[in-house]
Amino acid sequence: MIVVTGGAGFIGSSIVWALNQRGKDNILIVDHLGESQKWKNLAPLRYLEYMEKGSFLECIERDSLPDNISCIIHMGACSATTETNCSYLVENNFKYSQAIATYCLEKHIRLIYASSAATYGNGDAGYYDGYENIENLRPLNMYGYSKQMFDLWAKRNDVFDDMIGLKFSNVYGPNENHKGSMRSVVNTAYHQIKEAGSVKLFKSYRDEYGHGEQMRDFVYIKDVIDIVLHFLDHPDIYGLFNAGSGEARTWNDLANAVFRALGLTPSIEYIDMPQSLRPNYQYYTEMDMDSLYKSGFKGKFKSLERNVEDYVQNYLVKNRLLGDEKL
Repeated sequence: MIVVTGGAGFIGSSIVWALNQRGKDNILIVDHLGESQKWKNLAPLRYLEYMEKGSFLECIERDSLPDNISCIIHMGACSATTETNCSYLVENNFKYSQAIATYCLEKHIRLIYASSAATYGNGDAGYYDGYENIENLRPLNMYGYSKQMFDLWAKRNDVFDDMIGLKFSNVYGPNENHKGSMRSVVNTAYHQIKEAGSVKLFKSYRDEYGHGEQMRDFVYIKDVIDIVLHFLDHPDIYGLFNAGSGEARTWNDLANAVFRALGLTPSIEYIDMPQSLRPNYQYYTEMDMDSLYKSGFKGKFKSLERNVEDYVQNYLVKNRLLGDEKL
């Protein structure tokens, strides 16, 4: 059995879809559905059982989980970079991960968990994913720090040789509709274009970047899936790895790719960035992917334009989720 926490969420449900594509459905999905719309991501998927995250933690504490679990893919977390309840983030993102990791170590279960590129902060310490120097990283928001806390815990306890951590960059793709304001700019831009014919991007407040020329490492969900499956297929590999594309592109590039996928002439409006975001805004990220390729990863990422085209034309326009491809 494979456990996927956050299995109704964006990345988690996409991983379940990929496992289904391999003919695997002996999957326990763990999440907290609440009143969100992410339950819709579950509808096209095949899995053995669903469990609320609180019940899952209780099972860990009581040692009452099934004894045939081979791997826990821990994607569950609050991923809102604007979340200001630090105590909630510590409990939900750090302590919960700590409990799962401790259980996996005791039971000798493979653990693949989600860290984040947000741990790199403004990039002053670089974007190398080795855990040797993670103490030097300075996240710009509490979400990033909650992920950093767990990475630091893993290093202090010398357990990176027993698990895989993945530092996800700016992921976009199908199954993210429920994320509200945390949806990718591709998703947001598509809906803005359909409603108003133009896209709104934040102005730049640094002289070295023009408006919309801020750069991020955007990575498509299908490429992320390939990375996760690579580590699932190679249980002899451990450590902390970046999960990005390895290429920084501008927000203008991203918006233009959406217009291109729709066959429309670009129309971009640059708007003021909220004062609250300006001190913590990342102007540039580009993941160092050397460690991933040295681990034997053979995947080849498509271009930003090709991936945006797939997302827009095959999912957003058709209002489909992963698993709906045959509809």
